Amino acid sequence: IPSVSSIVPESCLLIVVGLLVGGLIKGVGEKPPILKSDIFFLFLLPPIILDAGYFLPLRQFTENLGTILIFAVVGTLWNAFFLGGLMYAVCQLGGPGLNHIGLLANLLFGSIISAVDPVAVLAVFEEIHINELLHILVFGESLLNDAVTVVLYHLFEEFATFEQVTIIDIILGFLSFFVVSLGGVLVGVIYGVITAFTSRFTSHIRVIEPLFVFLYSYMAYLSAELFHLSGIMALIAAGVVMRPYVEANISHKSHTTIKYFLKMWSSVSETLIFIFLGVSTVAGHHYWNWTFVISTLFFCLVARVLGVLVLTWFINKFRIVKLTPKDQFIIAYGGLRGAIAFSLGYLLDYKHFGMRDMFLTAIITVIFFTVFVQGMTIRPLVDLLAVKKKQETKHSINEEIHTQFLDHLLTGIEDICGHYGHHHWKDKLNRFNKKYVKKCLIAGERSKEPQLIAFYHKMEMKQAIELVESGGIGKIPSAVSTVSIQNINPKTLPLERVLPALSKDKEEEIRKILRTNLQKTRQRLRSYNRHTLVADPYEEAWNQMLLRRQKARQLEQKMNNYLTVPAHRLDSPTMSRARIGSDPLAYEPKGDSENLPIITIDPASPQSPESVDLMSEEPKGCSGLPPSPEEDEEGLVMRVKEPSSPGTDDVFTPGTGDSPSNQRMLRCLSDPGPRPEPEEEGEPFIPKGQ
Repeated sequence: IPSVSSIVPESCLLIVVGLLVGGLIKGVGEKPPILKSDIFFLFLLPPIILDAGYFLPLRQFTENLGTILIFAVVGTLWNAFFLGGLMYAVCQLGGPGLNHIGLLANLLFGSIISAVDPVAVLAVFEEIHINELLHILVFGESLLNDAVTVVLYHLFEEFATFEQVTIIDIILGFLSFFVVSLGGVLVGVIYGVITAFTSRFTSHIRVIEPLFVFLYSYMAYLSAELFHLSGIMALIAAGVVMRPYVEANISHKSHTTIKYFLKMWSSVSETLIFIFLGVSTVAGHHYWNWTFVISTLFFCLVARVLGVLVLTWFINKFRIVKLTPKDQFIIAYGGLRGAIAFSLGYLLDYKHFGMRDMFLTAIITVIFFTVFVQGMTIRPLVDLLAVKKKQETKHSINEEIHTQFLDHLLTGIEDICGHYGHHHWKDKLNRFNKKYVKKCLIAGERSKEPQLIAFYHKMEMKQAIELVESGGIGKIPSAVSTVSIQNINPKTLPLERVLPALSKDKEEEIRKILRTNLQKTRQRLRSYNRHTLVADPYEEAWNQMLLRRQKARQLEQKMNNYLTVPAHRLDSPTMSRARIGSDPLAYEPKGDSENLPIITIDPASPQSPESVDLMSEEPKGCSGLPPSPEEDEEGLVMRVKEPSSPGTDDVFTPGTGDSPSNQRMLRCLSDPGPRPEPEEEGEPFIPKGQ
């Protein structure tokens, strides 16, 4: 019935089914079965946690690990003590039926009911498709608060048997939290490494590969529970550690088997848990106290809201992506309770806790309220608040490449700044993993880089085998590659290009290979500090040398441009002076004007008047011969000054024209005075007879 399942979560429907089955069994006079804690903790809970840990989105989990830990540890401690303290006050004021409940019993009850349940969170949040950030915050909190719950539960249970609790007992109880949490993680890591190492030698018998994953994971959980460590933390650590190495060693069929068997196993366990929760509600012994039950429900909600608001205000001071008020509301509203709280309450001993039936009644009431009311209303609230939903499609390879590129970029920025942040340690861990761990835990060529080329060769070989089997290879030489085959035998392209469909396994392998074989950052990490830089003594000399070479090249280019300009004929002395002033390098000596005065032009500073030098002055008519008409028309001829040798200085080396008479002649040429301009345009610059 789609209309019902779209409104009511699956967990609620399963609890209703359990209630109906329990009522039916009780109606026919039989005793309904009760969800025993041993069955729940040893058989039903591990598959759900292993599925969550093995397929944990590691990137989002590690990036938000600090926030998750604060919610899981500080938030759970706050809920437990706040709720326990207030319930103790309610019991003292609640009348004769509650006066006998002491502080330790209320604190134990608070520790049981305060923890967010991973089974309930998974069941509800996977249906509403909330975005990855909120999902990993609430789900990560429900996974990691197990250590706090286990410590507080066993601590208060032990304290209940003591006649007097001392300060040393409290300190030891505080230290036991680190032992339980870190010990569980250590057990999980050890079994994860053993699983990866074992999968290295299973290439000849692929059938048993999934068995090792399930067996070692279950062994990790049992080993942790054996020493009263956190079994959930052990399973999470084992799944996270073993997955990259196991998937590199096992076959695709084994990977598919592990994936779908875990999904099926966890789904069956989840179904059984909620059904048994409904059956146990009908079958169990209940003691209803309005004051205690309503106070428990109210203070649970108040403690959750206050804890989330205060912790988020503190966390947002350090987060780059802040948690908005909408996010805070979803985190507070998503704190669902489930079967873990019921099983822990069922484990209580009647001898020390005579009020166990009342505790169980209050726990079941809170579970039903959170699962039914909050679970059914969270989806319309998410739509109403327009909270960002999860992307249904996978990231494209382009997005993954750019994501990893930005990771390398941020690692490089942290490296340059000398800041040891999240990306720096992640890069260190990846480098250590590739240098040492992969060689020990991954078999064969897969431990070496690059896998992308090996995978390409594998695909090319497969394509060649298919081509041979189809009989198309006999028409062409054997040395021709598949690319050449397409060029030799061109086919008419269809109107619409049909892309070959890749299987999901092959696409996933290509994604994994691309993710692990992108450009790595440089191996040596050096801190950069501008105050510790040493000046290079040769830097200034090199700069001067480069500048001199550049100026020499520019001068050479200018000289080439000047010498390649064709010469112009001079029409009159006025035009000659104008041309000398504007472009003095445009003139070159003529071969038939040997007896004319020669003016040399210095190219270094063509605009200055001192650049004109009269090298030899031979007035027309001084040789005793009358001037020819051609000489009358030509006047003076300009010649370019010979370039000086590289070892001489053009400014301070005296030339042949530096005598006093030449200087007087130069002044006369540069400033002729008030003499009127000649009327004839063809008259020479120096008059005849002078």
